[in-house]
Amino acid sequence: MHEIIKLIADVLGMLPLADMSHFLLPQVGVGGGVEAKEHVDIVPLIKFTLIFLAGIGTVFGLGLAFAAKKFAVRIDPRVEQVKDCLAHAHCGACGYAGCEQYAEAVVNDPDVSPTLCIPAGSKGAEAVALITGKQAGAVEPFFSRIMCQGGAGKSARRFRYEGVQDCRAAVLAGGGDKSCIYGCLGYGTCARACPFDALHMGGDHLPVVDVAKCTGCRKCEAACPKKVIEVLPAYKAVVVACHSKDKGGEVRKHCQVGCIACGKCVKVCPFDAPKIENNLSRIDLDKCRVCGLCAGVCPTRAIVDFIPARPRAVVTDKCIGCQICTKVCPVNAAAGEAKKKHAIDPAKCIGCGICTAKCPVQAIEGTFNTAEVLEAAAKKKKSVTAAA
Repeated sequence: MHEIIKLIADVLGMLPLADMSHFLLPQVGVGGGVEAKEHVDIVPLIKFTLIFLAGIGTVFGLGLAFAAKKFAVRIDPRVEQVKDCLAHAHCGACGYAGCEQYAEAVVNDPDVSPTLCIPAGSKGAEAVALITGKQAGAVEPFFSRIMCQGGAGKSARRFRYEGVQDCRAAVLAGGGDKSCIYGCLGYGTCARACPFDALHMGGDHLPVVDVAKCTGCRKCEAACPKKVIEVLPAYKAVVVACHSKDKGGEVRKHCQVGCIACGKCVKVCPFDAPKIENNLSRIDLDKCRVCGLCAGVCPTRAIVDFIPARPRAVVTDKCIGCQICTKVCPVNAAAGEAKKKHAIDPAKCIGCGICTAKCPVQAIEGTFNTAEVLEAAAKKKKSVTAAA
């Protein structure tokens, strides 16, 4: 065979292969380098391999154990306790990437408040404060507010959209099918994004917020491509539910309930909370005292009062029929003949408290934040008179 390989190498011009042939094939016979054997004992080889692997495993195991001990990071057990008290929504409302990051921060940083997990509510804040030894304080609830009332029956459409039933997909089709470019598209992206089942689509293709479930986590706010959802403090319950910046005439073409920037809310508010900017009324929540006067005079009902059971004025038997209440009521809810007991229409009354404060015999009861509203109204009237 050795001779055959040499012959093939010579024919093909592969002389180096012929020179290496003695490495490729065992040399047996006279002058051979290797003695052929019928049986090879591999037990010593297996033993050596096992010992070698065991030694390598031991060395690496000791190395890993040393590294784990040397570079170990101690985890405060309170971090896990805090994590158990959080909502596990990973919504980012606290300002951190997730619940674990917030738990580490609130335990290790004395300046981080225990009330930042809004979905966990006041009970969660109290539990975190107890674990970390901090003061919880009052937790103001936040709710999602839908800043659009232009549902399918009150707004116009530019075309018929038949694509994927998702607001983010619909907005790619020329900004959406809705005639008002600022309004809610109504395809339920926000409802699907809510981890607490606090949003569902109403019959008019507008999202409805269940305040009993809403935690103010802002997931719906981030998911809305039109940015018509705002997360606001619960006590700020009077808002302009419209984002349109078109002029009044243009707004009426697209929507029946859009803000037309008429300015009536600005004139009636005793706290100077509403302000017209870019053809849109916006209420300064820091100034608003939730009296509801602006909602009562808004001609398109673009201003929404979220207080479901605002106290209404009620006339008692003390009434002498002086008719002062009929003169001061901003929504014409009070009526009656002179020197006879008057009555207040509860459907019109907004509970502003002006009639209660003006009644000379204190015959009107049941109104809302009366003293504060009256004081602000008097200051505004005085400033207007001085300017004139």
